[in-house]
Amino acid sequence: MGSDHYFSAAPASAENLRTIRVTLAGRDLEVTTAGGVFSPDRLDAGTAVLLANMPPLPPGGDFLDLGCGWGPISLTMALASPHATVWAVDVNERALDLVRRNADELGLMNINAVRPDDVPDDIRFRTIRSNPPIRVGKNVLHDMLERWIPRLDERSDAWLVVQRNLGADSLQRWLAATFTPGYSVFRSATGKGFRVIKVRKHGSPPTEPIALA
Repeated sequence: MGSDHYFSAAPASAENLRTIRVTLAGRDLEVTTAGGVFSPDRLDAGTAVLLANMPPLPPGGDFLDLGCGWGPISLTMALASPHATVWAVDVNERALDLVRRNADELGLMNINAVRPDDVPDDIRFRTIRSNPPIRVGKNVLHDMLERWIPRLDERSDAWLVVQRNLGADSLQRWLAATFTPGYSVFRSATGKGFRVIKVRKHGSPPTEPIALA
């Protein structure tokens, strides 16, 4: 794709719409994907690991999918928690269009697919679940996480999946050093070369320390 990446705001590559079959929230579905977005031909392995290792979602509130791509995490959250509001956030306009298309085709009315600056400043998230765009570079990634993780509601969690050989362990150390005090960071699961990292935002009074398995 040359300089055209899945994190480009307006991909220059051909759209090439396609339909793929996936299983999300225990349902076999057909969804629409396209060129110029992340993993257009399948549910990528990292997202599959994240979805397989997440706890049940809260029954309601505002949820965030950071770097939503064509929407597997957003669609899963919207299906599993129909009373929640899911914010599917990406800089890639083609990805946002795909999330909207897929939400419409599945009859999901609780997804807002928007650019980062279009999320109202007063929104606080009951959960953040993300396969973040590691390839944007460390500085950009850190800026993203420093922007969004503090917007967790009290006693709420962010779940991030990162490939081990793309810096999962160093990212976990950075998260632990950056989000303190008031947070706990630990590795929740490992699978297929990926780490699932959990970031817990405590409340007032603070929650009890997380007991490691």
